[in-house]
Amino acid sequence: MPDSPQPSAPTQFKAGRTWRIGTEREVGWINAGVTPGRSVTASVPPVFAAYATLTFPLDLESSRVQMRDAEDRFDDALIRVLDNNTAPQPWWLGFLDTGASDVVMPDAPRVRVYNQYVLVQAGPQEARTWRSDEGRWFTALPELMFPTDRSWLLSSLWDDAWTAVGGSEDLIRALLNEPDLSAGAERTDPSVPDMWPSSLPEEMHKRLQR
Repeated sequence: MPDSPQPSAPTQFKAGRTWRIGTEREVGWINAGVTPGRSVTASVPPVFAAYATLTFPLDLESSRVQMRDAEDRFDDALIRVLDNNTAPQPWWLGFLDTGASDVVMPDAPRVRVYNQYVLVQAGPQEARTWRSDEGRWFTALPELMFPTDRSWLLSSLWDDAWTAVGGSEDLIRALLNEPDLSAGAERTDPSVPDMWPSSLPEEMHKRLQR
């Protein structure tokens, strides 16, 4: 069921308006469903019809500045597919607080989902445009996103070079078939004990201290 606003819900002001800040109430279903380990269920609860991992644009010989165009195309494509497969409604955007990343609203209270996040109710446009280039990790998108009807969930854990998505079969198929995502997109499910994407080079194991 969609979340309903509460009179005491915290808010923050940005871009000329007030935004609702999420609390433990909005993420309780995630924390109750995930389990430690390397399966997709470490970041996405086993409540969806289908799952995929999407590897971020990577080139171990290129700098982050050189990869920026590819990362932006990835972000544009991902938001487009998610938006096209979601009924009109607000989204919850979770910006992971690593101590170096841009959490968009630094004075907002944090909520714990695996780690500390600033959780804001906004939408696809804000998801794509709010985060600055300073301190972003691979892409500019929030590390956690889901619509208020919880029809899908996207989650990138700390230091991961990919994001995991759970949702409908139609959504996962659309993600796998999107040209700007398909090179690093692959299907997974909760029965797979290790969701490390096959498209990641072996060197990433060492760099991410896995």
